[in-house]
Amino acid sequence: MSRSEAEVDHEYAVLGGINRARIGQVIGTIAAAVSSALVALLLAAVDLAKMMGFGDLVPTVLLPPIGAGLVFAALYWLFSRHAWRHPWFAAGLGVPDLRGRWKVAGQSINPDQTHGDAWSGQIIITQTWDRIRVRLKTPQSGSNSLTAALIRDEADGYRLFYSYRNDPRIDAPELKGHRGYAEMTFDADLKTAEGEYFNGLGRFTFGTMTLTKEG
Repeated sequence: MSRSEAEVDHEYAVLGGINRARIGQVIGTIAAAVSSALVALLLAAVDLAKMMGFGDLVPTVLLPPIGAGLVFAALYWLFSRHAWRHPWFAAGLGVPDLRGRWKVAGQSINPDQTHGDAWSGQIIITQTWDRIRVRLKTPQSGSNSLTAALIRDEADGYRLFYSYRNDPRIDAPELKGHRGYAEMTFDADLKTAEGEYFNGLGRFTFGTMTLTKEG
């Protein structure tokens, strides 16, 4: 995978939350109802235009499908970008709003279970209803998530699983690009998180991370 392919938001799975297909069905039903009302108004406007001698401005047979499609697209965009994270929806959907900047305190663990090097950085999470990206930045390198999944855990909070690709800075030749995997558990207030990471395919290291929400 190229660097440009890694640096984009990607789809993520949700386990323990509401089925995304059901959300699409609900939005489709709402879109059909709203579209029907709009089409009725447009048809009335077309009839009025005919009475005034303007003729057919738009073939009436095209109004229902075009109207329903446009309304569905608008409602889904609004839900995906904004409505899903509103408190009114959050509890029922089971999808936490993880967007924002997180301060990272990392601790590598040696094979003999002793502590290795401590490190620090920042994680930036971008997220919509169906897409996410976890971007880690440190003084020596940066990484972007490639795949991700969220689990709603009634006992511990929300758990985020993601794989990533790490690319060292050009001025850090001692480091090698690698792939890795991380598991993070977020507290119920979504202000802190703790977890573990495992690196391979270039750098065989592992350790722990603690996240604190900034701002």
